[in-house]
Amino acid sequence: MNTRLQAVVAESSVIVRSGLMAVLKRMSDLRMEVSEITDMTLLPVQLKRQKPDLLIINPNWLGLQRPDSLLQEAGCPSCRTVALQTVLGDRQVLQPYDTAISIYDSAETIKEKLEAVLRTEEKTEAAQMLSPREKDIIIGVVKGWTNKQIADKLNISTHTVMTHRKNIAGKLQIHSPAGLTIYAIVHKLVEISEVQP
Repeated sequence: MNTRLQAVVAESSVIVRSGLMAVLKRMSDLRMEVSEITDMTLLPVQLKRQKPDLLIINPNWLGLQRPDSLLQEAGCPSCRTVALQTVLGDRQVLQPYDTAISIYDSAETIKEKLEAVLRTEEKTEAAQMLSPREKDIIIGVVKGWTNKQIADKLNISTHTVMTHRKNIAGKLQIHSPAGLTIYAIVHKLVEISEVQP
């Protein structure tokens, strides 16, 4: 990482928050500046002011609000979100987050999870370069359509579909339908129910 990342830890427990911040500060190769938010009422204002790259937050703080809607309101939609689990919880609660760390994770596990999230930022930038047509192609692949079926539904030639697929593979570095399926679900191009088994 060439630039210093701005990270915010949002947790009300001083013990949990301080412990996590100490662990993060020891990870010098992540080049991270860490700040804290101790009061939920200050969260939106602090996010607007700080525009962090990474938000590590106890999901209980948000209640029913999704982290992506909070970040949109705060004007930092590209911020990555990490759920800080202090108790075992429902997997559905963790779904909107980029990853989750637990108070039971080792420092090495936390570091690996954060590095993985930060690496996906590069893929997200590539995803933003995808054209609407390329996204349509990915959706077709995920739904199990052949190149011919995709071409027919989009009113383009099979050759054009194949060219788009080659460009998608180059941009995302994903070369299999299974990989595109995971990508499409993670980036909310399709719902899980739409995936062809």
